[in-house]
Amino acid sequence: MCKKGILYGVGVGPGDPELLTLKAQRILSQADVIAVPDKGAGEKTALNIIGNLAEGKPLLYCSAPMVRDPVQLEAAYTENAEKIAALLDDGKTVAFITLGDPSVYSTYLYTHRRVLAMGYEARIIPGVPSFCAVAAVLGEGLCEGSDRLLIVPASHQDIGDCLTVDANYVFMKAGREIGKLRDTLAAHGLLDRAAMVENCGMETERVYPRFAGAPDGSGYFSVVLVKRDGR
Repeated sequence: MCKKGILYGVGVGPGDPELLTLKAQRILSQADVIAVPDKGAGEKTALNIIGNLAEGKPLLYCSAPMVRDPVQLEAAYTENAEKIAALLDDGKTVAFITLGDPSVYSTYLYTHRRVLAMGYEARIIPGVPSFCAVAAVLGEGLCEGSDRLLIVPASHQDIGDCLTVDANYVFMKAGREIGKLRDTLAAHGLLDRAAMVENCGMETERVYPRFAGAPDGSGYFSVVLVKRDGR
């Protein structure tokens, strides 16, 4: 009887290939198959980051639709899990690559839970989160002393209620809501304490030490950092 393979969810960092961890490199080099999230737009950011680590390996494209329809999402995640399970049944090791860290707003988590529920082994390989890389680019700390840090998916909710919390803020995936986010921060007197990095670590990276000057047309991978105490 063939021994079942293992699924690894591999965080590949925010964009700079040099931020790929040694463990991630080892898992990717040893994997039989690389699973690649596919948003259907032709751009495979995570695949570009790992570069030649994917050379010569079969690629399994896994649907990651940019929609909020729960029925459509459920169908996509279930199909991804079933495709991966078939490979695991054949004894294949599968490395599912995902931007940043798999535990932070990652598409991989939905597949991870399903594969575990089907009785297979699945492990998470951490990666550098985008907000840590953004803080480094800005030369800022995220939290010091007794500071608290609040991480918010800016494109998924009204962020006004978050601003009542005494904390520093990270607003992730802010692209489509840049204008609204800017107006809300201004209304709470926090705009002058906000900075943004778009496409951190990628060739198209753009840094805005003053978020007030960032264009409305910024991309999906835009992270806004707000230091509440102004440090």
